[in-house]
Amino acid sequence: MSISNSDPVSVLERIETSRLILRRWMSSDREPFAAMNTDPEVMRYFPSVLDATTSDGLADRLDAGFDVDGIVRGHGRWALERRDTGEFIGFTGLGPMPPDVPGAGGTEIGWRLARAHWRQGFACEAARAALNAAFASTSLDEVNSITAVVNEPSRAVMRRLDMRHVDDFAHPVVHEGSSLNPHVRYVLTRREWMLSRAQN
Repeated sequence: MSISNSDPVSVLERIETSRLILRRWMSSDREPFAAMNTDPEVMRYFPSVLDATTSDGLADRLDAGFDVDGIVRGHGRWALERRDTGEFIGFTGLGPMPPDVPGAGGTEIGWRLARAHWRQGFACEAARAALNAAFASTSLDEVNSITAVVNEPSRAVMRRLDMRHVDDFAHPVVHEGSSLNPHVRYVLTRREWMLSRAQN
């Protein structure tokens, strides 16, 4: 992983891995992001697909997250670009945990990729780079990740990142009768991250 320049905030606006660039969002990302968010398979574990206006608003909020003061200032949910093709393929990165869930007030890592780029290890590669950046450049003690119990693909990524399953809970904003209401929380602590790096 390489990180651009040495400024303590802008340093994290671009991260490079062997196959990916994690960067701030660009206007050209909006169209492929909207296409992703209308794909029912991509949005299978979310309450609904998003129309273009809602998707554009989400992209704006994700990029604005880099400029928010707090322990993860300079971090956010990076747009993902393939180094070989230059394609926008989704996002990965850090944000605040939702309110009223276990771990509320903490930091969450999440990801969403276009279907054409699934099952190639991109989510894990990008998330590992984001976790390394988070623990290397902040005082975070732990990072959380949550998803629906039935979302086995994301849970598999969490396990590959050496995150631990610590909680089961009902998500407060998902309808009680929905199969997406039961959620899980996984956690990776700074100590666990350091041990994992030492072993790899």
